[in-house]
Amino acid sequence: MKLVSAIIKPFKLDSVREAISEIGIEGLTVSEVKGFGRQKGHTELYRGAEYQVDFLPKVKLEIAVNDDVVQRLVDAIAEAAHTGKIGDGKIFVYDLEHAVRIRTGEQDVEAI
Repeated sequence: MKLVSAIIKPFKLDSVREAISEIGIEGLTVSEVKGFGRQKGHTELYRGAEYQVDFLPKVKLEIAVNDDVVQRLVDAIAEAAHTGKIGDGKIFVYDLEHAVRIRTGEQDVEAI
């Protein structure tokens, strides 16, 4: 089992959700997060004053999947979240040692 974590631009969330639904992924967790990478923030104008925004709004997706689905999931996220501009995001894949569905007590592959 793997845990796929993706940091994407907020306006790409619906596109990514549709893309992963098309490959049969049924569940995901979404969190609103802030951060920066190579773009190191940007400047904005507010009431005539310019100020530096160091942390940009992003969306973090977390999806637990079987090993045989990981590459298709990563490809679907990468394609749906791609704009070609700086700040498109990152995808991380972690080993998932154990999972439990609280309602039924199912474990590991049956739980995801």
